[in-house]
Amino acid sequence: MKHSQLFIDSLIHPKKLAAYRLLPIGKVIQYTFLLITIVSVFSLGRFAAGMSVDTFDMDSLTGLTDYIEGIKWLLYPFTFLMLFVVTTMLIFAQIALYALAGLFILKAMKRRGEYRHIWRTTTFAISWATLLSMLADYLPVNSTVITVLSLFLTITLLIVAFTKYPKQPNIK
Repeated sequence: MKHSQLFIDSLIHPKKLAAYRLLPIGKVIQYTFLLITIVSVFSLGRFAAGMSVDTFDMDSLTGLTDYIEGIKWLLYPFTFLMLFVVTTMLIFAQIALYALAGLFILKAMKRRGEYRHIWRTTTFAISWATLLSMLADYLPVNSTVITVLSLFLTITLLIVAFTKYPKQPNIK
């Protein structure tokens, strides 16, 4: 299955997220790193645009401006590397925490599933939250509201996906 199809399905078809729990972990990790790369490239673009604006505003500090212009070729790759590493840690931690919450929700819904299945489903469920966090600076909304909305949206998508998980057998 193509990553583009996984991305579109994760945005439009939340019930398919439950089926994606059976995907090989390699495909899920590839999708996760695709999301991380998109976020990192977007952040680097924002950094580069902000850096050029900030350097032009420092007319009184021409020495610092010249220094920054001189090392810019080194600054951007290092910045991208650091953005990628930090974003990787944050997204994997976010997926793990949502999956842990999902484990409790799954048990409350009396559905059958393991943490590894929930982790895979959560990876696709955070697509909307990732897009919202990237666009948060362009929206006239407080970042706390965006965070709460992302949390609510991800948990809602997980609950919708969990309705397609198999039910636990009644053991008497």
